[in-house]
Amino acid sequence: MRIYLTGASGFVGSNLAHVFAEEHGAEVVAPGHEHVELTDEGLVRRSVLATRPDAIVHTAIWNDPAGLRSDRRRAWESYVGATRNVVAAANALDAHMVLISTDWVFDGRQGPARESEPPNPINAYGFLKASCELVVTERAGRGTIARIAGVQGVHRARPQTPRAQDAGFGYLVLSLVDTLRAGERFGVWDGPELNRLATPTLASDAGRMIWRALEREATGVLHCCGGEHIDRVGLAHRAVEVFELDPELLDVVAPPSGVVGAEPVPRDTRLDARFTARALGIELPDLDTMLGRLRAEMESSWSLA
Repeated sequence: MRIYLTGASGFVGSNLAHVFAEEHGAEVVAPGHEHVELTDEGLVRRSVLATRPDAIVHTAIWNDPAGLRSDRRRAWESYVGATRNVVAAANALDAHMVLISTDWVFDGRQGPARESEPPNPINAYGFLKASCELVVTERAGRGTIARIAGVQGVHRARPQTPRAQDAGFGYLVLSLVDTLRAGERFGVWDGPELNRLATPTLASDAGRMIWRALEREATGVLHCCGGEHIDRVGLAHRAVEVFELDPELLDVVAPPSGVVGAEPVPRDTRLDARFTARALGIELPDLDTMLGRLRAEMESSWSLA
C-alpha cells in the first residue's frame, strides 16, 4: 500500500509513518511543508497525482494556539482550506482519505462521546477540526475521520526533544517520567479549567487502528483511542506504577497562571470507542497495556540517546 502522509515530521505523523512503514511495509510518501504547501490547491493536486497513493492520511496542522485566534484567515486556510485541497486530490484518484481529528471537537459536557455524537467545540482548535470533519463528511468519496485523544508517546522525528505538560493530556506521561527519572519532583496540574478527563491513547496504537481502517476500507467516524477513561491525577499515578518510579516525588498542584489562555478548554473529552472496536475487529487496550507499550517505546528511545 502506498500512503501519502501529511505532517509526517510532527508528533502524531511521525508515529503513523513508523507504524505504516516499519510495522506494515507500506510505502510512505511524506512531502514536507517546504515541498508542498497544503493551502495551494494546484500544488497539492500535482503532488498527489504524481505519486498516485492508495490512501491519503492528513495529520498536518498549524500548531499555534495563539495564532489560531489572532490570524483567523490563515487558521482557516491552514485547516479547512488544506483539508479541502487534500480531499479533492484524493477524490481525483479514488484514494481513501483519512483525516486525523481530535476529542476537542466536543465541549466537555457529554463524555463519554460516541462516534455519532455531534461536535460542539468551544475553542478555535476544536472549531477548526470540526469544520475539517465536515469537509471530509460532505466531500470525500471514501472518507474516514479518525479522532484521537489524550495522545502519549515518543516523537519519532525528534525523540530527544524535552516535552512539557499542558492544559490537555498530551505529553503528560512523557514529561512526568523524564522528571521523576531525574530524581526531581513533578507537579501534575489539576483544576476545573483544564482537560481533566480523557481517554489516553498511545500514538502508535492510534496508527495501528488507522492501518486497520485502511485494510478494511472502513469509512465514517472512528474513535482511534484507548479503551479506558481516566482523570489527569489518576493517569499520573498509574504511570508512576507502570514505570516503577517514586510516588513520593509526585505532587498535585494548580496550573500556573496563563496556562489555559484566552479560550476555554473542554473539561471532559472521554471518547466511547466500542463501535470503532467492532468495526475494526479489535480489542481496545486498557490503560496498563497502553502504558506498558509506552514504556517500551521510551526505553528504546533512551537506548538510542
